[in-house]
Amino acid sequence: MSDAVFPRNFLKTYPQAVRGEGCFIFTASGQRYLDASGGAAVVTIGHGVPEIGRAMAEQATQLAYAHTSQFHTEPAEKLAHRLRALAPRGMRDQGRVYFTSGGSEATETAIKLARQYWLERGEKKRYRVISRWQSYHGATLGALSVSGNVRRREPFAPMLQEWGHIAPCFCYRCPLGLEYPSCNVDCADELDRFLEREGSQDVAAFIFEPVVGATLGAVAPPEGYIQRIAEICKRHKIILIADEVMTGMGRTGKPFAISHLNVSPDMILVGKGIASGYAPLGAVIVAADITETLSRGSASFPHGFTYSGHPVAASAGNAVLDYIERERLFERVEPVGHDLREALEALRQYSVVGDVRGKGLLLAVEIVRDTKTREPFPADAHMAARIQEDALEAGVMTYPMQGSVDGTRGDHILIAPPYTITSAMIQMLAAGLHRAFADLERTHLAGMGGTSALV
Repeated sequence: MSDAVFPRNFLKTYPQAVRGEGCFIFTASGQRYLDASGGAAVVTIGHGVPEIGRAMAEQATQLAYAHTSQFHTEPAEKLAHRLRALAPRGMRDQGRVYFTSGGSEATETAIKLARQYWLERGEKKRYRVISRWQSYHGATLGALSVSGNVRRREPFAPMLQEWGHIAPCFCYRCPLGLEYPSCNVDCADELDRFLEREGSQDVAAFIFEPVVGATLGAVAPPEGYIQRIAEICKRHKIILIADEVMTGMGRTGKPFAISHLNVSPDMILVGKGIASGYAPLGAVIVAADITETLSRGSASFPHGFTYSGHPVAASAGNAVLDYIERERLFERVEPVGHDLREALEALRQYSVVGDVRGKGLLLAVEIVRDTKTREPFPADAHMAARIQEDALEAGVMTYPMQGSVDGTRGDHILIAPPYTITSAMIQMLAAGLHRAFADLERTHLAGMGGTSALV
């Protein structure tokens, strides 16, 4: 293990990855792992696609860098047009794309852009960005302020803004104690009640994940929820920001998850899959009203990053889109996601599996102590990490998370493989998880003094 690289965990030994090929990562010791989580739901087209590297190398030999305060480049212009064309209909004609180096930077950009918009309109009191508990919008302090991930916020709480959070939309563990559809998606009206209680005059925007990614574990909203949220924002003249860093670029079966719902937000945040991990890249797709307000006003947005619109990163994004279009990978997500979901549903036979959920190729398995009461394991049991470790022994990489119940308790694993995953790989994935969950069930029942009928 390196003693020079600052690790995420000093107690963990990390294998050295040396090669990626398709849906697999190979280590220096010769081990092969099925990348069933796409890293952190990043890899879409698979590892080691040679034409992506060639496109990046060709661009680097022509022009590796140009600062966006001085130049625009053809790769960035081309990618911006393509992203805008994939966006919901209301953003396609006159929208603009602001490039970043990843999702957290995209969130920071959106927060500042929302503020700038209201300043241009003379409404200087509007600055707050409302979000939902159990959400995650990035690691920087601004992005963490609008995140609702309790565990990740807690160490930095004194440094964070608290602009307001509302309850999440989470039918498996409804925070309002209701059931769908008789609830009439009352959790959406939490936003209305919040604005009536605290006032909307100083609210600039509302940010949300159309399908909540890592924090809740692939939680898709029921029909009517996002439409109601959009209506409330429109009525209160609040900017609607869709965080599609994890769900965008085809992960749910359409270019953006919000495309399933016939809703056109004011901004869409993009990252992760935009370059499939081949380069650090993110973006904010901005609707025409916002860009026109700035262009007719000060004509300036005093914000930027050193590597915004990086030509090599933009070339990677274009090459990834070329590959997706040629292989028709967006169209592949829904049927392959159905097969993967079906394989994961078989895990419900284990008494420690509470829920299997998700959309497309963004899926999750929630781990519980009791399926009837949905009681979670104690946080210090680290059950998601245990499943990750056991699956890893079977050569399957998953993404473990905690806090889905109350910000501290509640374990799940996220499954978000490349869109190129095959039936044979799905069987390998399922076999690894069966092994991990069977072992957990045996240990759990033994601790309770019982035996498993599956042993």
